[in-house]
Amino acid sequence: MSRKVVAVAAGEAHTLALTADGIVFSWGRGTFGRLGTGKDVDELFPVPIASCGASSQRKKGGLEAPQPNFVGIAAGAYHSLALRGYIKTCTVSAYPLLRPYNQLGLNPANVAFDHLCGNLIVSQLSSCSICIFAECQSSSNFCLMMVLFGPGATMSCGYWPLDYYMDGQLGHGKENCSVPCLIEHFKELGSPDSLTEESSADHTGTSLKICAVKAGGMMSLAIDDHGSLWIWGNCSQANDDGEFCLSSSSVPLPVWNFHGHTVVKVACGNEHVIAVVSAGETYTGGDDLVCYAWGNNNHGQLGLGDKESRLRPEVVSTFNEESSWVVYEVACGAFHTAILSNKKSYNQEIESKCWTFGLGENGQLGHGTTKSICLPQTVDALPQDAFLISLDCGLFHTSVVSSAGDVWSWGMEKGLGLCPDASFTGTDAGDAYLPLRIRASETNGFRFTGPMQVACGAAHTVLVSDNGYKLWAWGRGRSGVLGRGQTADSYVPSAVMWPPLDTVFKDEKLKTDALISKTEDHEVGKTVEMDQKLSAATEELNFLKTKLTLMERYAGLLHISIFRKPLDERRLPQSLQDSGVFDVRKEFENVLEKADDEELTRMEMFYRGMLSTVKDRLMKRRVRETCQGVPWIASTCHPSKQ
Repeated sequence: MSRKVVAVAAGEAHTLALTADGIVFSWGRGTFGRLGTGKDVDELFPVPIASCGASSQRKKGGLEAPQPNFVGIAAGAYHSLALRGYIKTCTVSAYPLLRPYNQLGLNPANVAFDHLCGNLIVSQLSSCSICIFAECQSSSNFCLMMVLFGPGATMSCGYWPLDYYMDGQLGHGKENCSVPCLIEHFKELGSPDSLTEESSADHTGTSLKICAVKAGGMMSLAIDDHGSLWIWGNCSQANDDGEFCLSSSSVPLPVWNFHGHTVVKVACGNEHVIAVVSAGETYTGGDDLVCYAWGNNNHGQLGLGDKESRLRPEVVSTFNEESSWVVYEVACGAFHTAILSNKKSYNQEIESKCWTFGLGENGQLGHGTTKSICLPQTVDALPQDAFLISLDCGLFHTSVVSSAGDVWSWGMEKGLGLCPDASFTGTDAGDAYLPLRIRASETNGFRFTGPMQVACGAAHTVLVSDNGYKLWAWGRGRSGVLGRGQTADSYVPSAVMWPPLDTVFKDEKLKTDALISKTEDHEVGKTVEMDQKLSAATEELNFLKTKLTLMERYAGLLHISIFRKPLDERRLPQSLQDSGVFDVRKEFENVLEKADDEELTRMEMFYRGMLSTVKDRLMKRRVRETCQGVPWIASTCHPSKQ
């Protein structure tokens, strides 16, 4: 198994990771089957998703065809998407949206995988299909997964009908799935380029090939190889009065407004969609891109200058065809939008800007206030010389990554996306109205090595660094969504357990098995030895987990008993961080120095009570010893045990 991660995606409380060899791992909350493992239980560490029927090999000319691998992932609030298929060798330098990276001398392979899921991959994928695994708004849930097949094959997906009360974001119309399920409906569809709106019900046309997937809230999106956009789940519709409303669709619907144009990028929030589309009929690879928005606009998240919702896509004037800025990345939070753009001119120095608009009451726009705005506005607090390569939005927070390895976050609870009941204490309480630079634990500084991509869940953030070989996570840790074997929140980046230990052991065992096949004389002995090592390592890991949990509980109780406050990982004494020695006396003096009169009074009552209990216990013990030393008293005195 390749240990290199090429893409990550985050949902409400779950995380997905895609490896270079096409394997998808998931962890976090497992309810409604969103992890795709076949179970509804939480996973505290990354685990591979369950296999699906599309993994069987096909014969071509009497030879076994290679199995298709996953090439793309996406996560909605409670559901997950994965794109599966073959990718031919391609030259990324021809990809126009990577122009800023090339000019900076960056290796496109180190750029977030999502950047490669646009027009470049469109022309390189042989064919594809879709599957899903996740939750619905109702009591049941299911999964979508897009699976790609070999050259010349049409998309083939499983299809099951959905109950009427579900939002249909899995696209196959059935109840929830806890394993990846193929979407059969795409097999019956052709590209909108070969259909008319009136004849779409006939499901006729050329075979459809999917090249990219996106998800958000209760919505799913796909871009095909013609650059057409498909949407299912919560879709914008007009009610009987012609007003905006959301309607559930369990089958993919084409966005007819982009007929004859190429959709390059797309993102969606709870109820709104942002798309980057070619200005002309085809995308020629230049800067001829226009930004469109539609859906719910109650907080100005469409960037159209007002708060009126839109049934159909409208051009965001800030990024129209005449604009001096070209959009190369988009992301949507629950009710806000973030965009990365750079100057169109090749003659000027490369300038990267982050723009935000929509709901701002938690500081998620990064403008230094809690005001909501209806037009795109730059986040001026970010360094002017930073080139931003990735961004994402949580429910109420935003994160960006620079090519140099700097990470900034802002929004709810200091930009970590934590919910109010997990708030900080003291001077760290409150939301971040301006970008905060995230400290990099690996370098003991602020820059992460080999940055690739950032992904934001509802209340957690995941970063791919070290060119794909290391994962970091921080924020709310419930259900194990941070992938470090715990459910505690983390206020600083913590290393995800990557690669998974069981995968490492399996890889070692495979290597050993290959060696054993060449030396039959030692086959049994080698296998037994490896099994023993694997068993011993697993037992040791479980033992260390148990000891760590015990020590954490003990340290927490001890800290409370001495200092009368919970142990806070963010506020460990400097002496302990530098030397590993905890000076209890000095720390206690610091606590007394910082305490106000009310706190000192409570501490005095607490310790007086403890002292009184100790004195009483000591007096009773001495009385008992005295009685036992005098026979005639011992015969009449029987003090009760305390």
